[in-house]
Amino acid sequence: MSIGHIVLGLLAERPKHGYELKREHDQRLPGARPLAYGQVYATLQRLQRDGFAEVAETVQEGGPERTVYAITEEGLAELARWLEQVEAPAPHVSSALLSRVVVAVVAGGAADGYLLRQRAAHLARMRELTAERASGSPAEALAADYALQHLDADLRWIETAMERLTDLEKEIDA
Repeated sequence: MSIGHIVLGLLAERPKHGYELKREHDQRLPGARPLAYGQVYATLQRLQRDGFAEVAETVQEGGPERTVYAITEEGLAELARWLEQVEAPAPHVSSALLSRVVVAVVAGGAADGYLLRQRAAHLARMRELTAERASGSPAEALAADYALQHLDADLRWIETAMERLTDLEKEIDA
């Protein structure tokens, strides 16, 4: 995912200044890592350099002067191109869960204990997300749904891992 494309999407609504873009990013994508101010301004400079955004105006409303950016026609075309692309499924799975289970078995540790502790941590986080989903905005509910479904998939994998643990231990010991 490209921060530049997200910023272009936010600018497609109307021209905005950097502080507003940061605030909207964090509000509309509540499950995402908050955007740093420096990242917003660096992204705006790249978008401007590439012809995807331009300075619309400079305003001063009782505070510091702010530069308002607008998306260009080239930016709209780039945003449309990005939105048309299908996100390719990851060719490799890199998971701390899988790595810890395999390394625990290889090192002679108790992978089953780790899986039980991880299951409890996942269930606790799912309870938190379920509460957040019920009281949050539509964007927060959507982010919570996404996280809950990923955690649910992890829980199903943990159950499968528990069932296959003996086979894995035999294979590694052989």
